[in-house]
Amino acid sequence: MKDLIFDGKLVIGIDHGYGNMKTRNEVFKSGVKAYDEEPAIATNVLQLDGMYYVIGESHKVFIANKDGDNDYYILTLAAVAKELELRGLRSADVILAVGLPLHWMTKQKDSFRDYLMKRKEVSYRFCGKYYHIRICDVAIYPQGYAAVAASLQDYKGVHMLADIGNGTMNTLMITNGRPLSDKKFTDKIGVHECVKRIMNEVQAECGKIPDESVIEDFLIYGTAEVSERIQTVMRREAVRYTEMIFDKLSEYEYDSELVKLHIIGGGGCLIRNFGKYDASSVEIIEDICATAKGYEELYNAQHQLRKGA
Repeated sequence: MKDLIFDGKLVIGIDHGYGNMKTRNEVFKSGVKAYDEEPAIATNVLQLDGMYYVIGESHKVFIANKDGDNDYYILTLAAVAKELELRGLRSADVILAVGLPLHWMTKQKDSFRDYLMKRKEVSYRFCGKYYHIRICDVAIYPQGYAAVAASLQDYKGVHMLADIGNGTMNTLMITNGRPLSDKKFTDKIGVHECVKRIMNEVQAECGKIPDESVIEDFLIYGTAEVSERIQTVMRREAVRYTEMIFDKLSEYEYDSELVKLHIIGGGGCLIRNFGKYDASSVEIIEDICATAKGYEELYNAQHQLRKGA
């Protein structure tokens, strides 16, 4: 897809995950650490208003309101800078296309938009390079849904979308291509819940505390550079987590004989590696940037409708 530019403004889709920030072209961990002085050896440093922010060395701690602190604002500036760097730009007028969990859209949409637009014009440095941007607008869409919106015309019968992120799982029922507004759910059972369980069980049974990055690699690839004893515990807890996910989906009327399941987000790799499921009724969308791309596509579709009106 070519760059979306409307009236000279560049549309940038950003998926604000608890585990990772995603744009159309970039993925990086959603951690932020603030310093009064420039860190000596850190990379990915964003400088704004005399403060230094190290980006991407950890994950974001779950908060119910994404505008509850300054982190996602700083992460948004970093995401924009990464997209501008790919285009060889140092300044731009931008439109942000972003999302919120399905169940929180109504209550948080306005405040999240105000949060991202609190400074319509901002200058900062990222990775040693100067950027100047003007945030001209923020469009907010349902998280997860955006990844499949363009394909809804093909969704005949009953479908379920499960967006399994690091902090939450968002679930939506779709019938004959029509999302059902009264059957959308948000649960705090994201991938980090599995990571915590693995860490606790390995410590209890093996007397070891594995680094979080080792557990994440194991969940993504199905193996890790640790002993088989530790991997056995990790594998058992990963299987239990996927069973918990399918139990929750069953509460929301998932039945493999009646419903086609579409899984997006980082949790898709857990289902693929450790889950027990009927592959003929489950689609795992492995493009981790699918939702960020979907935000841009939804904005483009809305813009085209406005032009034709």
